[in-house]
Amino acid sequence: MNIIVVSDYEEMSEKASLFFCQAIKENPKLVLGLATGSTPLGLYQRLVKMVQNGQISFRDVTSFNLDEYVGLPADHPQSYRYFMNQNLFSQVDIKLENTFVPSGVAPDLEKECEAYTEKLAKNPQDLQLLGLGSDGHIGFNEPGTSFSSHTHVVRLAECTIRDNSRLFDRIEDVPKEAITIGIQDVMQAKNIIMLVNGSNKAEAVKRMIQGPVDESCPASILQKHPSFTVILDKEAAKLLSGL
Repeated sequence: MNIIVVSDYEEMSEKASLFFCQAIKENPKLVLGLATGSTPLGLYQRLVKMVQNGQISFRDVTSFNLDEYVGLPADHPQSYRYFMNQNLFSQVDIKLENTFVPSGVAPDLEKECEAYTEKLAKNPQDLQLLGLGSDGHIGFNEPGTSFSSHTHVVRLAECTIRDNSRLFDRIEDVPKEAITIGIQDVMQAKNIIMLVNGSNKAEAVKRMIQGPVDESCPASILQKHPSFTVILDKEAAKLLSGL
């Protein structure tokens, strides 16, 4: 595990962008695992500038997103497909047919999950981006999710709904279910990078890095990944001992 502690969100985003830039330069046909939410926005903004400045190209990159809300169509402003289109895909030279996000409105969600798992198995991620939930979840794999899980429909924990409600007009508008890739799907990535900022994530960071590997903290399994880098701001790292 490679632990990098930085001063603030801006430095975290900058370090992550250099990490991604180098990976794309080394392998222009990179298969990326991508995440949504406020945490990666700074990273995506920097990647857009790098493409516009001619430093990197997404032309031959393939991407797979971690998750999607159940019940939100792709054009819904709070869907994760919409988020990715607005904040990254529409601003870089990636081919939209090479971007994959689970469908939360598929007529058969079980079949959608099986098909997505199969796509992931055929296209192992070279670099997987993760955030961290305040309860230790990764993707939408809530505490108690099996480490052997594949893409599945999950009922969101109340704390996850509260955390995500800042993006909706009312907490009642937050979907109660989502499709998420499984923990085993995450662990098949060749390299994983996680971005975490803010004091509200400090307890989850401590459990992930220095606690036991246990399904009550899904992110703790990352202790066993052979190439895992976590970039933390000082607030998120404040409970870690021995750094």
